[in-house]
Amino acid sequence: MLRQIIQESKVKAVRELLGRSERIVITCHMSPDGDAIGSSLGLMHVLAAIGKEARVVTPDIPPQILRFLPGAKDIVPYSKYTDFARQLLCDADLIFCLDFNSLYRVDHMRDDLASSSAPKVLVDHHQDPEDFADVIISHPDQSSTAILMFRLLCRLELFNLIDRKAAMCIYTGMMTDTGNFSYNSNDPDLYVVIAELIRKGINKDEIYKRVMDTKTVSTLRLNGYAVGTKMQIFPEHKAALITLTQKELDDYDYQKGDTEGLVNAPLAIPEVTYSVFLRDDKRYIKVSSRSKGDFPVNKLCEKYFNGGGHVNAAGGEFEGTLDEAVEVFMSSLAENDRYLHD
Repeated sequence: MLRQIIQESKVKAVRELLGRSERIVITCHMSPDGDAIGSSLGLMHVLAAIGKEARVVTPDIPPQILRFLPGAKDIVPYSKYTDFARQLLCDADLIFCLDFNSLYRVDHMRDDLASSSAPKVLVDHHQDPEDFADVIISHPDQSSTAILMFRLLCRLELFNLIDRKAAMCIYTGMMTDTGNFSYNSNDPDLYVVIAELIRKGINKDEIYKRVMDTKTVSTLRLNGYAVGTKMQIFPEHKAALITLTQKELDDYDYQKGDTEGLVNAPLAIPEVTYSVFLRDDKRYIKVSSRSKGDFPVNKLCEKYFNGGGHVNAAGGEFEGTLDEAVEVFMSSLAENDRYLHD
C-alpha cells in the first residue's frame, strides 16, 4: 500500500480536466533525460488507453539511448518540427508539464507553451515551482517525476491501464533519476512501485542493460578521455571537476546522452564528496553535479549555475564561456567547504 501524498483536491482537479479534454500534449524540459522521457511516455500510453489523443512534445531531440522505449518514435521535438509542435500546443485542450519547475526550462518553446490557452498541469519533483500551471503537483521529496506520475495515475484510478509499455517507461524514469537506485532511493514505497511494475511485465534487467550498460565505441572513448585526461581532483575541498569543450565533444562524435553518468565517476574515489561536470553546449555551459551523504549540490547549482535539483543530484545552465564557468566553480570551492564534514 502506497502512502497517499497527493492532495485529493489536486487529484479531483486533474480528473475533471481529463474529463473535458480530448487533445492532450505532454511536455518536459530541454535536454530530456530518462525521467522526463519515461514519465511523459508512461502518461501518454495511459491516456491513449482511455481514448485520448495524446502527443509528447519535447523542446529538443531526446537522447538516442532512450529511443527503444515504446512510443519514443512518436515524440515531436520542437527544435526539429517547430511548426507542427507549435500547432499541437495551440490546439491542445490540456497540457501536462512534467519534470520541470520553470518555463525557462523548455528553452525556445517557452513562448508557445506560455501562450497556449490550454489548462496546464505541472507534475514535478524539483523545489520551488513557478506558478504558471493551473494545477501544481510538486513533491521534491520524491526521487523522480516518474514515481510521482505512477502515484497520480493510481489516484486517478487508472492503475489497471498501466500496461507493460507504460510500465517500461515509468521504470526507466525511476531508474535513471536514482542512478539505478544508488541515491535518493531509501523510500520503501519506491520498491513497492518497482514490484508492481515487474508484475506488469517489465524486464528490469533488460532495461538497465539498454539504458545504462550499452555504449558505442566513441562513447566509451569520450568517457575514458574525460576521466583519464580532463578530471581534476581538489583533495583539500573533497571535490572533483570534469570539463569538455565543444572541440573535444566533436573529436569523439558526441551524441546526446553520451556523457550520461559521467559526473558520477569521480564519486568512486573515497576522498571525493562532490563532483561537477561542465560541458560546452554551444549556447550555454551545461552543468551537472552529484554528491555523497548530505552535501547539497542543489545549493551549489542554485547559487552559481542558474539551476537546482536535489541534495545529491542537481544541474544548471551557465551563460558564458567554459573558462568562465570553471572560474566560478574554482571561486566556490572555499565557500562549499562549510558543507563538508570531517
